[in-house]
Amino acid sequence: MKGLWTILLLTLSNIFMTLAWYGHLQVKKLNEFTKWGIFLAIMVSWGLAFFEYIFQVPANKIGYEENGGPFSMFQLKMIQEIISLSVFSLFVLFIFKTDKLAWNYLAGFICILLAVFFVFKKW
Repeated sequence: MKGLWTILLLTLSNIFMTLAWYGHLQVKKLNEFTKWGIFLAIMVSWGLAFFEYIFQVPANKIGYEENGGPFSMFQLKMIQEIISLSVFSLFVLFIFKTDKLAWNYLAGFICILLAVFFVFKKW
């Protein structure tokens, strides 16, 4: 159950992370934001990053094996990277609509999935 909570919280964290890191690139359509420039982008991103950390810190605390969770630190990081790439891809394709999923993106994603396999493999 801790593993599921970890993944859920990391997913929520990555939604806010994606909005904080890349959302400001899409607000050019809203004239109020373009008047403020980089300062407003930084302030809004910091505000969103606060919520990213509200979910990310507990996710890692719950999921970490030394706290009774099922994952090592390397495994937590790899899970976070896969979730981050998945959330980012969904945002780019369906929310921001700025790019298409090209073959080289898929190839890179497969390489990261292979990295997950090796990190989780018990030798």
